[in-house]
Amino acid sequence: MKSFAVAAGLTLASLLMSSTALAATATKGDFGALKDGTKIEAVELKNSKGVSAKVIAYGATLQSLIVPDKTGKADDIVIGYDTIDGYVDTPQYLGVTVGRYANRIALGKFSLDGKEYTLATNNNGNHLHGGLKGWDKVVWKVEEVKSGPTASVTLSYVSPDGEEGYPGTVKVFVTYALSDANDLTISYKATTDKPTVVNLTNHSLFNLGGVSSGRSALDATLQLEADSYLPTTATAIPTGEIASVKGTPFDFTTPALISSKVRDARHPQILVGLGIDHNYLVRGGLTKAPKLAVTLTDATSGRGLKILTTEPGVQMYTGNFLDGKIPGKGGQVTRMGDAVAFETQHYPDSPNRPEFPTTRLNPGQTYTQTTVHHIFVTQ
Repeated sequence: MKSFAVAAGLTLASLLMSSTALAATATKGDFGALKDGTKIEAVELKNSKGVSAKVIAYGATLQSLIVPDKTGKADDIVIGYDTIDGYVDTPQYLGVTVGRYANRIALGKFSLDGKEYTLATNNNGNHLHGGLKGWDKVVWKVEEVKSGPTASVTLSYVSPDGEEGYPGTVKVFVTYALSDANDLTISYKATTDKPTVVNLTNHSLFNLGGVSSGRSALDATLQLEADSYLPTTATAIPTGEIASVKGTPFDFTTPALISSKVRDARHPQILVGLGIDHNYLVRGGLTKAPKLAVTLTDATSGRGLKILTTEPGVQMYTGNFLDGKIPGKGGQVTRMGDAVAFETQHYPDSPNRPEFPTTRLNPGQTYTQTTVHHIFVTQ
């Protein structure tokens, strides 16, 4: 009898473990093909709470993030495109992995060990998001797909020496992982064979009201764990000043509607960026474990998002250059303010600013970053 009871207990435990192991699934598929016939792989991560994320190999892109609202109605909360052509033909970086250097490098130039490197310039005479063909415009290799308590997909890319003007061959891995606790974690690793600079981010733009809602993302309430930000020149390069947010439209140290700040045209930095397109200095700086940086909530849908990161900065971008001319998901055009980005990263133009946290990567070192998007719903 004892042996039977033990066996029954083991069987029950096995069933429970099996049930837990299948709490989150990863399913491979495809997302069309490039004009040369190259098929684009897609992986959908899904948990038992009704949250799903689709990642495509082109640009290692977060193509969709489906989240139920407080009534149980699911909607996509990241803007993007329904077909691969949208991602190939447009320069808006929607949901992509940005590299080799996220954000801007002034005049497309920097020096390492006394040698000056000239990069491709693609934004008002500056280098932006990796150049003319950054990592958002290449097909990544799907390395591993896992289901289990956490579903995940790992993608890789090898950036050759000299690509867009950068020194060194860089091998990079990005992993998207979705847990049953509604955590979408993006982890990065990179190595190089020569001294270089690396600064990675994901460029998803969020609308917690839902892409199909037609509501402005600026109606959301935001709190940032940041007391200072980097003012910029007219071409979005940091001036070098680290400015307090206190008493400015950049102050989200306590919860506030984004619209209540971003429409304050009296502040010269709002005019410079046509809204907010600035890097915030996250309290705690560069850390080994992710710390809270962003809390975003939408009262109407009940959806909420907390972003935790190991990075020292968050570039907040209120969709200032979404011009309403390019149709996105469901044929909807995306306009200024329809979505907002929180790009976890090192600071812009760090290679030319020795006072900023370094983005230098040497042979034998490993670049790492972890950013967690915790999704929640309130009634």
